[in-house]
Amino acid sequence: MIEIARRYTFQAPPDRVWQLLMDTTALASCIPGCESLDPDPETEKRYVIRLSVKLAAVMGTYDGSVQLVDIVPLRSYGLLADGRGRPGFVKGKAAIALSREGEATVLTVAGEVQTGGAIARVGQRLIKSAARLMMDRFFKRLKAVAEGRAQTGADLDAAEDVVDDSEIDT
Repeated sequence: MIEIARRYTFQAPPDRVWQLLMDTTALASCIPGCESLDPDPETEKRYVIRLSVKLAAVMGTYDGSVQLVDIVPLRSYGLLADGRGRPGFVKGKAAIALSREGEATVLTVAGEVQTGGAIARVGQRLIKSAARLMMDRFFKRLKAVAEGRAQTGADLDAAEDVVDDSEIDT
């Protein structure tokens, strides 16, 4: 089990950040490698996702699901994710919380990831680094949208190039 904890500061009010976190179109455009993110017609607050991921020499497409649980609007929610693909499987859970600090919103993420198959053989340290990198890329993109610096996928990629690591708190 790999544990990950991060903290991100958005120069936007909590309601704006929350709105984006609940918007599947915005999320899909911010998730690195996301090919699709669609509501699951059978389960409320559950989404079907397809991701293309490359980790060291292991590259592949994962089909899976993401479920939002324990939702406290504008404050927090839990995330349960699982995916399977040719390189193996990934399962994870996370707790996401938002708080206001002055005019900004602080978002904290604490999560756990478990892998199996070929992807697990690349090693926990590499997987942890890759998971942090993907999370950081996602939140940099989301931050650019929340702060009005990006509107489209192309804008997100451009914004990613100008956002430095000082925007990541941990």
